[in-house]
Amino acid sequence: MLTFFKKYRIFFIIFFVLSAIILTLFYSALKPSKKLKIFNPADVNPELVDTTVQYVKKYHTIDDFSFTNQNGKTITQKDYEGKIYVADFFFTTCPSICVPMGENMAWLQDQIKDNPNIMLLSHTVMPDIDTPEVLKAYAEEKGVIDSKWNLVTGKKEDIYFIARKSYLAVKTSNSSELYDMVHTENFILVDAKKRIRGFYDGTKLEEVKRLLEDIRFLDSEE
Repeated sequence: MLTFFKKYRIFFIIFFVLSAIILTLFYSALKPSKKLKIFNPADVNPELVDTTVQYVKKYHTIDDFSFTNQNGKTITQKDYEGKIYVADFFFTTCPSICVPMGENMAWLQDQIKDNPNIMLLSHTVMPDIDTPEVLKAYAEEKGVIDSKWNLVTGKKEDIYFIARKSYLAVKTSNSSELYDMVHTENFILVDAKKRIRGFYDGTKLEEVKRLLEDIRFLDSEE
């Protein structure tokens, strides 16, 4: 028997190596590859979407915008061109969901601060209160890095339209709330082509950690 194994030792080695390779390839073929959905208005709860775009099933992207940030600088789509970014809606005096959202966005900033491909964008839904000066004080409190995270204000109707027509993220109960938005816990992931790739509960750190994983996945695909 020993002589038999010695005689065919090379054969057995080759057999086991080939078997291991085949099993690995078979496992890789069966294991689903990670994919992130591209969201369009038709994929989202209609309550979160402006009626003029609810029917759109493909090619949805974030519209051009122009807002003012915490330093009084005009921020446009150009500042986010070719970037992966996370957007949200908040206001500085919010005593409820904005508190954990702010903490979690600050945590996320710390994770992506050394990656030039990733940015953050927070829109106030109370522009009458949240002036650039107020946003600056809030930014200093949160440790905002100006090159990574813009806190922006602007006309209420412009903020409303981008929330519901572009980001598909803010719910209103009736037409009287059109320009008096109910803010949302959503963190919205936007890819480098201005497409929405995910929604995450910004009040929950475990959700924001999942968001970070998806950011890194998108970044690896670019």
